[in-house]
Amino acid sequence: MSLESKFLQVVLLACAISGGELAVAKTPAQPNKVLNLAFEAPDDGFDMVKTYNFYSGNIAEAIFEPLLKYDYLARPVVLVPNTAQTLPKIEQDGKVYTFKIKSGIYFTDDPAFKGKRRELTAQDYIYSIQRISDPKNVSPTFSFIDGKIVGLNQLVDSAKKTGKFNYDAPIAGLKALDKYTLQITLTRSDYNFPYILAYVTFGATAREVVEFYGDRLGQHPVGTGPYQLSRYVPRSKIELVANPDYRGFTWDYKSTGTAWDNQLVKEMAGKKMPQVGKVNISIIEEEQSRWLAFKSGQLDYDKLTSNAVPQALDGKQLKPALQKLGIKLFQNKDPEVTYTSINMKDPVIGGFSLDKIALRRAIAMSYNDEESIKQLYKGQATKAEMFIPEGVQGYNPKYRSSIAYNPLLANKLLDRFGYKKGKDGYRTLPNGKPLSIKFLMQSSSKDVILSELWKKNLDAVGLRSEFIVSNFADNMKAAMQCKYMLWGSAWIADFPEGENFAQLLYGPNSGRGNISCYQSKAYDSLYTQALALLPQQRVPLYEKMNRQIEADNPWIVGGTRLRSWLMHPQVQGYKAHPMMNSVWQYVDIQPVKK
Repeated sequence: MSLESKFLQVVLLACAISGGELAVAKTPAQPNKVLNLAFEAPDDGFDMVKTYNFYSGNIAEAIFEPLLKYDYLARPVVLVPNTAQTLPKIEQDGKVYTFKIKSGIYFTDDPAFKGKRRELTAQDYIYSIQRISDPKNVSPTFSFIDGKIVGLNQLVDSAKKTGKFNYDAPIAGLKALDKYTLQITLTRSDYNFPYILAYVTFGATAREVVEFYGDRLGQHPVGTGPYQLSRYVPRSKIELVANPDYRGFTWDYKSTGTAWDNQLVKEMAGKKMPQVGKVNISIIEEEQSRWLAFKSGQLDYDKLTSNAVPQALDGKQLKPALQKLGIKLFQNKDPEVTYTSINMKDPVIGGFSLDKIALRRAIAMSYNDEESIKQLYKGQATKAEMFIPEGVQGYNPKYRSSIAYNPLLANKLLDRFGYKKGKDGYRTLPNGKPLSIKFLMQSSSKDVILSELWKKNLDAVGLRSEFIVSNFADNMKAAMQCKYMLWGSAWIADFPEGENFAQLLYGPNSGRGNISCYQSKAYDSLYTQALALLPQQRVPLYEKMNRQIEADNPWIVGGTRLRSWLMHPQVQGYKAHPMMNSVWQYVDIQPVKK
């Protein structure tokens, strides 16, 4: 019996045991096609309503389906229907969006459904938006829809008063006109709104599953997408298998005219997707270990680690030795910004008094970005001037930051505001008490380099530094609770408009997406003004918001990384996407003749 036959028998047997309705598997995925990958940091579960962990999002994208998705090859990015039959019908100048959902899409079998097949409906998308809005969930994604849907915020305000969100209460702006028709009415015109609905957290969720698993939901994701969770060892191993009931699709994307796209079309056109039957993901935080795992063939593709750049690249070209092995190189620049987040609620470094602002400004001016790019990223990054990156609406290539590396001026600033040096060369607080700048760090070799850079830079201005080492998930938890001093982070665009980055410092998002816990009336006013405009009219306000960030320093903006993706010759169809992170359903594994 073939592996495919065994796979099908197992699927059908599982349906029979659960008492579910038997159905022939739809997915074209081949169980003997296994994709082996690694994450450089751990997830924190897969309930995206409660987290924005990048690695959690990678898995969730393969399981949950929003109404819309992105064309795989098109650049600039283009939205296309996903579970919706077509792009939405737009009325009232961008205030009313109506979606027709495809019939015959089913959630994966789960005990929550008590042996019955559960079809996707318009109400599932309404429920997902309700969960995002429920104050109990403290969702970092709520900012994407805060104040935008007619009647929703009134329900949120009521829940804050009563302590309970009424999931059965009607919402004027969220209506299931029938089983498959969803209508969303906004408080104001917003032609950017479809991009928000394409974000993974707005993927359909079944209410029965949420109520069945409760607090364990993050380890039991149930969606309608191409893959389902088969094994999960937190902070160690994640395994996905093809969803046997997934409807599949034909790989029919159009080349943008690049040689890479042309080759992808040649390899993949006409294939029934997904082809990969299993995705194995290992958590490998140490860069050298991950590089060795790729070189030895344990990983099918991976981002080139910074410390391996000299071993793999000559400039922007792959070294001949790797080319001879058939290894391929794809390079891109993510629509991202890296930054050091400063907790504005911290009693030592937070607040808006002039001495606190001076301390943060001095720290920002002490950091040598050029040295960081050279040592930390081996030259594979560019200095960011704005908090909105290239490739995102609102970015201005002519904008220049008012804060630059200047340790001489940083020293004078600290002297001016009473941060005096002691006999040991380190400064105290203006009141004479000890001062130490404390960073959250991970245990990777990259973080060791980052710690050394920060210590060297801060020593030069007389500031003592401490580095508290933990793991990514725990550091994120501390940041979400505003219980830290400084932490280096990054944000990759969820949708291609500056609002996605601006909301990270919006006051009402404090303790959610706004991990700096920054609350500035001036910034918040600019943010709300920007949202009232069309996206193309927001650039001047985004620039003013950027200047406000430079004045208050809740962030120290870093660089944008250049990504070099390496893949072994058996991998076909891969292309990094600016918005989608898990592209496994578009990839194939083919044996290579040696």
